[in-house]
This record gives sequence, C-alpha cells and structure tokens, in this order.
Amino acid sequence: MTQELFTINNLWMMVATILVFIMHLGFASLEAGLTRAKNTVNILFKNTLIPAIGLLSYAFVGFNLMYPGGDFAGGFMGFAGFGLSLPEGWDTSNYNAGYTFYTDFIFQAMFAATAATIVSGAVAERMKLGPFIFFSILYVGLVYPMVGMWKWGGGFLNTMATPFYDFAGSTIVHSVGGWAALAGAFLLGPRLGKYTPTGMKAIPGHNIPMATIGVFLLWFGWFGFNGGSVLTANPGTVSLVFVTTAIAGSAGAFGALIASYLKFKTYDITMVLNGILAGLVGITAGADQMGVGEAAIIGFIGGTLVVFAVVFFDRIKIDDPVGAISVHLIGGIWGTLAVGLFGNLASFQQVISQLIGIGIVGAFCFGASWLIFFSLKKTVGIRVDEREELEGLDINEHSMQAYPDFASKD
Repeated sequence: MTQELFTINNLWMMVATILVFIMHLGFASLEAGLTRAKNTVNILFKNTLIPAIGLLSYAFVGFNLMYPGGDFAGGFMGFAGFGLSLPEGWDTSNYNAGYTFYTDFIFQAMFAATAATIVSGAVAERMKLGPFIFFSILYVGLVYPMVGMWKWGGGFLNTMATPFYDFAGSTIVHSVGGWAALAGAFLLGPRLGKYTPTGMKAIPGHNIPMATIGVFLLWFGWFGFNGGSVLTANPGTVSLVFVTTAIAGSAGAFGALIASYLKFKTYDITMVLNGILAGLVGITAGADQMGVGEAAIIGFIGGTLVVFAVVFFDRIKIDDPVGAISVHLIGGIWGTLAVGLFGNLASFQQVISQLIGIGIVGAFCFGASWLIFFSLKKTVGIRVDEREELEGLDINEHSMQAYPDFASKD
C-alpha cells in the first residue's frame, strides 16, 4: 500500500470517528426532547459524562479486553494489560495496513460509550445519578468490550463454522445497550403516574424540535458509524454502506408512519423519529452485504416493529420514556437476524449463527446488567424518592434548571 493510500484510509477513519462522536450530541438532544423539562439538566449531564466514561475506561481497560490478541483470540475472554499497549518502537503507522494504532483506538472508543447512552434514555426521569454513573463505568469498561471481543476481537462468535456476522454493531453495540436498558427499566419500575388503574397515561416530551434535531444528528453520525466500519476508504464499499444506511433510515420512517397511523389514526412525529432510528439500527449488522431493495425492506420492517414494540412494552408496564428498548433492542435483534435472511450471506446456516449470537449476547448482557442494577438497588438504591421525582431531577440532583424562567411544575 502506498503512503498516499494509507493516509487516505487513515484520514477517512478519523473523519468517521468525528461523525460517531457527534452522535452523542444527538442522543443528548433526543433524550432531553422526549422527556420533561424538569429533568433536562439531568439528561444532558448523563450524556456529557458518558463519552468521557467511555474514552477513559476504554483507554485503561476496555481496548485491551476487546482486542487482547495472541492466544486469547478464539476464546471467551482475554486481557492484554492495563492502559494502551503501544506497538513496539511507537511506530503506529505499522500497526495495520489501513490505519494507525491511535486511529484504531479512538474510532473503537467512540463506539464504547454508545451502550450506556442507550440505557440513559430508558431509565430517564427516575434513576439516581450516582448509581447510573457507577453502572456505566462497569458496563462500558467491562461488559461491552468482553462481548465485542467475542466477534470483533477474534473470539468464539467469529470462529464458528459459519461465523456470526455483525458489520457495525446491531448486536455488539445496540442490543448490548438494549438488554441493559430492559433490565434497568424493569428493576426501576415505571414513572409515577404512568400506569393507572384506568389505563396508561401518556407523559409527553417537552421539546419535540430538540428531539427532531437529535435524530438528524444521529442519522448524520450514522454515516461514520457504518461507513467507518469498512475500516478503509474503499470507494465501492463505503459508498454502498452510505446508500444502504440512508435507504434503511428512510424506509424506517415510512414503516413507522404507516404502522402508527393504522394503530393510532394520527401522524405521530415521535414514532417516525424512532422509526428512522430503528431502520438505522436494523441495517447496521449487514450494511455492507445488502442492496438497495434489501436495505429498504430491513428498514421498513424495523420501523414497523418499533411501533408495536412501544405498545407491547407499555402493555407489560415497562416504562421507557424515549423508546430506547424498542429501537435498540428490538431493532438490533431484527437487524442481526436479517443478515441471514437477506443479502450476500443469506442462508439457513447463517440464520442459525445469527440466532446463536443473539441468544448468547442477550443472556450475558441481560444477566450482567441485572446483577449490577440489582446489587445497586439492594445497597445504595437506584431510584430517587417520590418527592424528588415529582419536583424533577434537575433541582434535586443538580440544584439548577434548564429553563429557569420557564420552569414547568408538571
């Protein structure tokens, strides 16, 4: 590879890293917009800390858990030591044919915090800040990289007869966060007044424009999330991934639009926003293996599923203020399974491998997150008291308001 081509590949990876970083602003805006004004500072605070937690934990522990190298590959767990294990001689340009050691680390680190961000939305408006931060450090620093090693670090999911396939993380990133979100929302219980003897009470978000901006920031960043996962600037593959990503998100919007209108007889912008995200989550596992038509089908089904998933979780009284479980868990499962049903890898054997990966990752992540949340619940507690929840987490956790001149007392 010429120096010029290496520089182009490495530069694209760094640009993709910037795009993925911007997604954290998208998550912050979306979650804040879909929750109540009295909890805005709390949402923004969590989403500001999460990238910092991800970068630090990944630098000191996570990267070497996820990519232990050597004889650890092919197993369940390995660890190459604390800190960043620099290549010999510090010549990181010889680390890989397409990018430097530092570029690899920073791109992967941007993915790491996403799992905790997904959890943030599902436990919004009633979880104590301290336990959430503690959970995020453990989950991002230990659980996420262990699961990532199983596939991307050369672990057992990658060495099966028909390898489990997850191009950019429908399971390894989104479902990892979705399973933890499900455990957290269940153990916390619903927000006060959400489910009443007479039925469910809608608790609308306070700023739909902010939520919409958040979704567009996420969609924008997804081109780096998926496009960067090519790991080179190969023009054919990167452009294909851009197109399948855009098509799936667009089809997700229409899937949610049609499903929500048939279900509720109204044009619900929040459902369409989550439909876009579900389409994007769905294509993430196989964005490099699909054509335009297949991407549209995957996205449309993902957008349709998210509507019925939101209804289902409300029916069983699992309160998810922003629909994170429906988008990332259900969308992630669907997208991972779709790799075996559509595209270049479609086969019965691939479906079985995808189901094995979904099941093992789900059992491990749900079990690990349940253990962490349950331990915190029984020791320091994970839920704010009734007065704090009614007054809002901004005043009680942060002693400030996002809109001091327009504070709502709802």
